[in-house]
Amino acid sequence: MADTVEAMPNPSLLGELEVEVEIKAPAATFYHIYAGRPHHVAKATPRNVQSCDLHDGEWGTVGSIVFWNYVHEGQAKVAKERIELVEPEKKLIKFRVIEGDVMAEYKSFLITIQVTPKEGGVGSVVKWHLEYEKIDENVAHPENLLPFFAEMTREIDEHLLSEE
Repeated sequence: MADTVEAMPNPSLLGELEVEVEIKAPAATFYHIYAGRPHHVAKATPRNVQSCDLHDGEWGTVGSIVFWNYVHEGQAKVAKERIELVEPEKKLIKFRVIEGDVMAEYKSFLITIQVTPKEGGVGSVVKWHLEYEKIDENVAHPENLLPFFAEMTREIDEHLLSEE
């Protein structure tokens, strides 16, 4: 009888990164753009995101499939994501990238967005948390995505404030 060997992920291929961005919009308003109407992200930050389409399910529900067309570092890219977790009371949503450009270099890629009201003040803090597994040692950690998410967050904030 042969032994079954499960491949454990190589710890050096696993990583986590995050960026926090202070915004002026209320936490619930910013959260709702990703949980309830991500197709509006393209209106708010057209330079970064050209479109967001619902391929399966309903906006903001676990298991739904969302397809993004975006530009990163001057290159047109795509991402197909499945909503993994929605926690309205924590203003938290998780997307797992299941297809697209990111998957050329990563075995898994999970994006968590959480928005919290700023303590004792106006506005909120948006935290982008990335968890990933690289396909091999030659792949860089995706630090170059952090400025992209930060800029997108600021542009969405400006858009939300202009809607008020």
